[in-house]
Amino acid sequence: MGYKGIKPAFLAVYLIFFASGLFAAGNSIPGVPDIGVSGKMDWEKGELSVTAEFNIGQAGIRFPSGRNQAEEILGSEYLGFIKPLLFSLQADSSSTVEDLVNRGELSQQELDGICLAAQKTPPNFTADLTRFSGSYTVKQSMITAALIRHSRAGEPIRPVIPSPAANYTGIIIVADTMLPIHGRNTSALLNPCLFPKIWDSEMNLIYEKNLTDPQVLGSGERNMVQYIRSDAIYKSTPSGLDPELVKLVGDRPLKIFAGSIYGLVPTDPVIDRDDALVILSNDNNRRLLRDGKIAFVINENMLSRALP
Repeated sequence: MGYKGIKPAFLAVYLIFFASGLFAAGNSIPGVPDIGVSGKMDWEKGELSVTAEFNIGQAGIRFPSGRNQAEEILGSEYLGFIKPLLFSLQADSSSTVEDLVNRGELSQQELDGICLAAQKTPPNFTADLTRFSGSYTVKQSMITAALIRHSRAGEPIRPVIPSPAANYTGIIIVADTMLPIHGRNTSALLNPCLFPKIWDSEMNLIYEKNLTDPQVLGSGERNMVQYIRSDAIYKSTPSGLDPELVKLVGDRPLKIFAGSIYGLVPTDPVIDRDDALVILSNDNNRRLLRDGKIAFVINENMLSRALP
């Protein structure tokens, strides 16, 4: 069950017991050592990976008898070191997750729930027995689900004069090279984010999160788009696609090359108006937007980044 499926009353109990169990309050700890934290956001996998460790000598911990105390130290500091990494994630072209929290679009309780639902690798002493380390993985889809507020999918604007269009099983937008930024005299690589938009060359909005089925994204199992590298669409398979990609976009996806990108942080591809009409001109292809059957091919250097 995803985080969105937890009712508020049960969520409160869940947070209390989870925090007091796996992540104890640590009131008995006389002093907390400096904890080194490293994080990486892998947009291809849709995962935020975090490693935290500290010097056991600085904490006055002996091996191996001090394991429980070492776990308590990591637990007591967990929310404090993982939330800043979540804050830094790009939510859309103009906002980070921290901006959304500051605007009240994501509550501290919801953010804590996402953090506490992380997959936890049992912490252990390092090989040289000088440090204690723990690893955690937060699914991007859990963050996405917590930010879905609409109850039904909106309808994209239908063209007055539809264009003849075949039925496709998904949409792939290729934007893996330096592209001009719309409205600016410069170029950049497309940046991944939680909620990208798609625009056409006349700057009509084609796709955004409120056009998706809230049951699809609110499940905590899917993201708004799948970010992939270019070799995923050049495979020696009947469809030419990676088998994992076929599970999302099917074996007959519409492939579109972005002409430019858009946004304060350039997260949004801009496609030709004629390509947009192919998507908008029949019920089947519009349904691909609603179901989030969309992948963006982006530069492999943008697929993962270290977080501060």
